[in-house]
Amino acid sequence: MDIATILGFLGVSFALAMTPGADWAYAISAGLGRHKVTSAVAGLCSGYIFHTTLIVAGMATLVASNPRLLSWITLAGAAYLLWLGISTARSWRGAGFSADSGMLSAVQSETPTQGSYTGEHGGVDTAVRTIVRSAAPAATKERFFGPAFLRGLGTSGTNPKALLLYLALIPQFIHADAAFPVPVQTALLGISHMILSIFIYSGVALGARVLLRQRPTAARFITLFSGLIMIVLGLLLVAEQAPVLADSLRTLLFFLGK
Repeated sequence: MDIATILGFLGVSFALAMTPGADWAYAISAGLGRHKVTSAVAGLCSGYIFHTTLIVAGMATLVASNPRLLSWITLAGAAYLLWLGISTARSWRGAGFSADSGMLSAVQSETPTQGSYTGEHGGVDTAVRTIVRSAAPAATKERFFGPAFLRGLGTSGTNPKALLLYLALIPQFIHADAAFPVPVQTALLGISHMILSIFIYSGVALGARVLLRQRPTAARFITLFSGLIMIVLGLLLVAEQAPVLADSLRTLLFFLGK
């Protein structure tokens, strides 16, 4: 595997990772929520390790011999994406209050600013900031392999588009006569894509978090938009597999009618 092959793969990989999709939508929602960005991004990229492992284990051959298997993987991914999108969209009203600035503005909006009591501890403003400081750590006590990690893993791990990407893209850069065996080349390319995705998704999530602190109101609508993107992508995946789903339902009804 020469340097030209690696650079060519990284160029294509970068272009694909920069294309907004389900992973982007989850990274944005994680940046706007209470979850740790590092856990969410690690979960997303762990899904790519899962896909790489499947390819190394011969998943490409299995899918080629049984196309309906990929259809059911697609439907499972679509169902998970719909659930995650609906959950994200339902939480949009509270998105602006997930970070320190959001909590501060929320508390201040409910606290009188004129004619308020000023006590020995500095008055309302000091009390508000004390509340924020005491409440903020609660949002960061989540375990690294907690819900944010698992949702990220589920988002990329059940994403059939990501699996198809690996099945179609990586073999194009594999050389049977290279110094490394084919499984090693596959693993190296898969890990390279994962490392590249870590930087991109971290930038997306942290950018969303900066937006939350600067514009809490805008964060709500972006959270809603991210959830809607996941829902639309899930519906499109279901629509793509509608013939397979309809055929399976007809078969089920046939056996139930016997």
